[in-house]
Amino acid sequence: MAKPKKQPRPRAETPKGFRDYFGAEVTRRAEMLAVIARVYHRYGFDALESSAVETVEALGKFLPDVDRPNEGVFAWQEGEEDGRGDWLALRYDLTAPLARVYAQHRNDLPTPYRRYAMGPVWRNEKPGPGRFRQFYQCDADTVGAPSVAADAEICAMLADTLEAVGIARGDYVIRVNNRKVLNGVLEAMGLPDDAQRDAVLRTIDKFDKVGEAGVRALLGKGRLDASGAYIDGVGLSDGQAEPVLAFLTSKGADNAATLSNLRGAVGASATGAEGADELAEIATLLEAQGYGPDRVVIDPSVVRGLGYYTGPVFEAELTFEITDEKGRPRQFGSVAGGGRYDDLVKRFTGQAVPATGVSIGVDRLLAALAAKGQAGAEAQGPVVVTVMDRARMADYQAMVGELRAAGIRAEVYLGNPKNFGNQLKYADRRGSPAAVIAGEDEFQRGMVQVKDLILGAKIAENATLEEWKERPSQVEVPRGDLVATLREILDGTP
Repeated sequence: MAKPKKQPRPRAETPKGFRDYFGAEVTRRAEMLAVIARVYHRYGFDALESSAVETVEALGKFLPDVDRPNEGVFAWQEGEEDGRGDWLALRYDLTAPLARVYAQHRNDLPTPYRRYAMGPVWRNEKPGPGRFRQFYQCDADTVGAPSVAADAEICAMLADTLEAVGIARGDYVIRVNNRKVLNGVLEAMGLPDDAQRDAVLRTIDKFDKVGEAGVRALLGKGRLDASGAYIDGVGLSDGQAEPVLAFLTSKGADNAATLSNLRGAVGASATGAEGADELAEIATLLEAQGYGPDRVVIDPSVVRGLGYYTGPVFEAELTFEITDEKGRPRQFGSVAGGGRYDDLVKRFTGQAVPATGVSIGVDRLLAALAAKGQAGAEAQGPVVVTVMDRARMADYQAMVGELRAAGIRAEVYLGNPKNFGNQLKYADRRGSPAAVIAGEDEFQRGMVQVKDLILGAKIAENATLEEWKERPSQVEVPRGDLVATLREILDGTP
C-alpha cells in the first residue's frame, strides 16, 4: 500500500508586496494619525469610516473584464447559484468610497459635507522598493462647495498638518496648479482629435521624469528612452507643441509673474483664463491667512493627476535633502496630493457635485521623518514584575494591578520563572524601563526591589564607579512606595 503523501507545511512568509509592522512602527503611525486627525477636526471636518470592501461598480476606475478581472484591485465575485454575483474589491483609495457614501446618504448629510478618513488601501500592482500593495492614506474632503475658497482651505490645512507632525516650515512647499489652465492650453493648440489630446496629457504627465527636452521630443517625433528603446511621439509640429511647453515652463520669480506667464500660454481661451483667475484667488485667500509663497506657491509643473482632476490641483513636496542608499544626496519628494474632482459623484447621481480634497501618504511621511532623524524614540516597554515564587502569583498580580491603576504600563512575567536571568533578559528585550523583584524575604519584610533598567544600561555603557555608588541601579523600597519609585524612574528624576 502506497504511503500517504505528507502535506507540506505552509510557508511562514508575507505575500509579495505586503509587510508586517511591529510595536514601535504601529505606535508611531497611530501617534501621527492622531496628530493629523486633530488638525482636520480643528478645521471642522468630521470623521468617516467606510467599508474596506466596495463593489467594483462603485469603485468605477478598475472595472473587471473577462481576461483579467483583478486589474488594479484585489477583486472577487460573490458566489451565487446563477453565477451573477456582484464583483467586490478592496478599496484602492479613500475618495471613491466617499463618492459612494455621499451619493447614498446625501439626503441625510449637510451640504457642504466635510469629512476625513484614515485607513489602509490596497493596490494590485507590481511591488517595488518602498512600494507596497497595502498602505495607509489619510484624506480630508469637502463635497458640495464650488468656491475655490474650499481649495485654498485644503492647502492651508495641509501646511498646518505637515508642521504639526514635525516638518519644519522651510522644509516643505505646497505647489498649486489648475486643470482648467491646461484645458485652455489644449484649446489654444486646436487639437480636434480626442485621442491626440489624451496622448498630449500622457506626455505632460511625464514632465517630472523627462524634463522639458523630453516632453518636446515626445510631443514631436519621439525619443530614445534610458534603455535605448525608441518611444514614438505624438506627432505635433513645433508650433503646436509650443503652448504646452510654455505652460510647463511658466513658473516665474513670484506668483504674479507665474500667473502672467500662464495667461500668455492659454491665449484667448476662456477656460484657461478662468483657471488662471482661480489660481490668483487661491493665492489671495491664502495670503490673507498668512500662508505666503514660503509655504504655498503656484507651480504649473504640478501635472500628476491632471487627467482626473477638474480644477485646482495641489501637491506637498518636502524640500530638504536626504541621502539615498548609494550615499547620493536627493530630495525626498511628494508626500501628499489632491485637488478638485467635480465629476466623481456624478457617476452615481447624474448631477455634477463639486468636491475637493487631499490625501496624505502617512507611510511616506513617517519615512521622511526617519530620514531626517525625527522618527522619535523607541517605544518604551512595560514595567516587568518578575516572579520569584509561583505560590505568590496573586501578590504579583495585585502589584501589577496597582501599577496599571496608577497609569503605569506594567505586566507580570508569565513565562517559566525557573531561570531568573531569563526574566531580566525578557525585560531587556521588551525595552522595559524597570523590573520589580520580590521574593519570600521581601514579602515578609513588606519591601520590594526595583531595578532601574534605563540607568543600568547607562551605567553599563559609561558611568564611573562613583556614579554607580551615588545611585545604584537597584534599590529596595517599602512596598507602599513602589508606585512613587517607579514614577521617579519613568520621569528620569533621582
